[in-house]
Amino acid sequence: MNEQEFKSDIEALENLVQNYKNLTLEIKKIIIGQDDIIKFVLISIFSNGHCLLIGVPGLAKTLLIKTVAEALDLKYSRIQFTPDLMPSDITGSEILDEKKDFKFIKGPIFGNIILADEINRTPPKTQSALLEAMQEKNVTVSGMNHKLSEPFFVLATQNPIEQEGTYPLPEAQLDRFMFNILLDYPTIEAEIDIVKQTTSGVEKKVNKLFDGDEIIYFQNLLRKIPVPDNVIDYAVKLAGKTRPNTGTANNKVNEYISWGAGPRASQYLIIGAKSHAALSGKFSPDIEDVRAVSLMVLRHRLVKNYKAEAEGISTDEIIKSLF
Repeated sequence: MNEQEFKSDIEALENLVQNYKNLTLEIKKIIIGQDDIIKFVLISIFSNGHCLLIGVPGLAKTLLIKTVAEALDLKYSRIQFTPDLMPSDITGSEILDEKKDFKFIKGPIFGNIILADEINRTPPKTQSALLEAMQEKNVTVSGMNHKLSEPFFVLATQNPIEQEGTYPLPEAQLDRFMFNILLDYPTIEAEIDIVKQTTSGVEKKVNKLFDGDEIIYFQNLLRKIPVPDNVIDYAVKLAGKTRPNTGTANNKVNEYISWGAGPRASQYLIIGAKSHAALSGKFSPDIEDVRAVSLMVLRHRLVKNYKAEAEGISTDEIIKSLF
């Protein structure tokens, strides 16, 4: 990289930081009291990663995703996952037209931001329809490949309290999500503001601050951010510490974990750290940036054993012990 390109990239990163701040303010017009959630959802988008949101009903998961799509000026598509949903209801299907020719009708997966609402309500056969789309950015119907639009993100939601009649996501699909974000109840002050805003009859409009091409540009720019060797070493060793019965695993991991995080976790730790650093105004990530995204990256990649379930040990507790 020559000096002119370097200066251009620095200016672009500074521009991204300012646009990110403006974007956050726009989203906060609608979403109150979920500042960290907004930050990590946007980090996953600028990292070109998918996101799983877990929280009880009424915490504005769906509204958040819809608001983000509106502020980013992206095509938003919602899929309500139910037990009778079929793979073709997601990907689309071929039909015979008036001329008796097969014509492909696109499903709701053909959008930019896909809300997979209550993804654990549908059987694994239908859940797996998302696998190819999330990894390869295309779908295959009747032997034909259909390319999805770029940028493409799957933001899925789950309800943690109603588990009857649900189908837990298989580990292979969970691993496709960059982040697993847990939503908690708002504070009393934030809830008062929510009630005031949503019962006043005043509608707030979100301004569009990005478009698809700009997002793709910034995604590529963030990939180019240099990372010190000691930060990469820390991220890889952190992922390695989650694997039981290895030389680096601690007692909690050996006692409570059946399977640890794979290499994709190390990749997402670094990509997430780059985005976290850049959006914080830094030009290179450090170990603190890796730690900032580690819970979201690792918590859905650790498989607890029966003893952990019986004793109520959370994956977050185990991950924090690795620090």
